[in-house]
Amino acid sequence: MLKMFTTQLNGLFQRIADKEGDSIEDGARLLAQAIVGEGHIYIQGFGEMKAVEAEALAGAEPFTRCQRLDTADTLTASDRVLLVSRFAHDSEALAAASILQEKDIPFVAAAGLVQTEEDALDALADVFIDTKLIKGLLPDETGGRTGFPSSLAALYIYFLLKLTIDEILRDQD
Repeated sequence: MLKMFTTQLNGLFQRIADKEGDSIEDGARLLAQAIVGEGHIYIQGFGEMKAVEAEALAGAEPFTRCQRLDTADTLTASDRVLLVSRFAHDSEALAAASILQEKDIPFVAAAGLVQTEEDALDALADVFIDTKLIKGLLPDETGGRTGFPSSLAALYIYFLLKLTIDEILRDQD
């Protein structure tokens, strides 16, 4: 079971790198605008995605000039936001995205994109990064799926964004 999960997790990371590379680069450019300018990067994770918040704020390699998004009231046009949720149709994430859109604050969203009739972050975000994770990676004994590493997928995306932002900033020097 461990080997199967590891194989599936490696495949997930590879799909993200292959299919979301352009979005990750666009997202990094958008977030880097805050660092190059006079703004801050604000981050808000929903549910288990608070792991990405913790990494971005207090990890070994945090985002430069990053703060947790508690309220959009103090955001300026120089600020940029990263929203991270399990699914693109998460109601809390959509509420935050709507506020950002109303205030004309550019933002990146990362989440699993489930094709539904509902509103989703991919339609609201300036840049949307799909975690490519909408069900567990392994079959279980009951015919369902298990092993749903959404926070791992989001952390992988965080590091891809971070590495790309660092590269952009080095090229600017």
